[in-house]
Amino acid sequence: MYIKESICISPQETFPSRFATETLIEHQGNKYFAVEPSYEGLIPMGALRRMGKAVRMGVAAGTSLLRNEPDTDGIIIGTANGGLEDCIKFLNQIVDYNEGTLTPTNFVQSTPNALAGQLALIHKNHGYNITHSHGGLSFENAVIDAFLQFEQQETRQLLVGSIEEISEYNYAIDLKSGLYKEEMTTSKTLLSSNTKGTVCGEGAAMFLFEKESSRQGQIRIADLSHTSYARPERLHQHLNRFLERNGLNFSDIEGLILGYNGDEKANAWYDGVKSAFPETVALYTFKNACGEYPTASSFALWMAQQILQGNPIPDELILRESEISPRKILIYNHYRGIQHSFILLDAPSR
Repeated sequence: MYIKESICISPQETFPSRFATETLIEHQGNKYFAVEPSYEGLIPMGALRRMGKAVRMGVAAGTSLLRNEPDTDGIIIGTANGGLEDCIKFLNQIVDYNEGTLTPTNFVQSTPNALAGQLALIHKNHGYNITHSHGGLSFENAVIDAFLQFEQQETRQLLVGSIEEISEYNYAIDLKSGLYKEEMTTSKTLLSSNTKGTVCGEGAAMFLFEKESSRQGQIRIADLSHTSYARPERLHQHLNRFLERNGLNFSDIEGLILGYNGDEKANAWYDGVKSAFPETVALYTFKNACGEYPTASSFALWMAQQILQGNPIPDELILRESEISPRKILIYNHYRGIQHSFILLDAPSR
């Protein structure tokens, strides 16, 4: 499966095509809000006023790709909490108006599949349309769904993406549960903090996937695998089997993208995976750019595409450089130490 085009809206200036700055935008505190682009020309103003943040980011990113690709065969979205803020607003309205007449906008956008539906309506796409909500594996299951659609010979091109917004309701619960840091940190000091908790992020990433390569130099998603509730030794066994089924050894991986997030407990998983690879492998990080959220692996996939295409990335995302430009990259991410995923990408030789 090949990446034809991609779009990313994140807490960095990544829209529309690549990192716009040589260094990361510095965020302070434990909320990394997305840098939203100008929506002019992407979303009609009348519709924009009625859209929640998650939907408008997703529609803008999806429209940037679909408006030039009217023959796309389907839309697959992965999100754990997409539209939750509108859901809370709607529930509060029920109380405020004593179950009386309510505005429909928040209700319409309150479900995770609101984005996929909006994109289909706007672009008159009558193909396969589905949303996966599986917590920290929502985006991974969307990608697997695309693999399956291509294997069934039913589709040629699919829009696959993810969306997540910082919901004050979820944030408050997660903060009390110890997921986020209570002390002041910045994106520059996040990875070296090594204390309890991480930071909350958000963003939207959209990809046009093709079954067959349509032009030279396209990045290929070779394989994806995930597991849940694995102990460290089981995770390493899973990784071994993943590489074996792709005919690879640990030394064949030239770039490793790890989801370090400043949480001392979470980082132990990444240290364990890193130790299995030779010291010559290039190491990258990404959550000091986008923060932690259930579908952050979609940002990592977008970043991996940038690296494999030879586009520059901020120095803060490079933990260790290698003598050669990576042609095979493995992304490892986990969410709360429960849901783990590996994504393997490669690029044609230059």
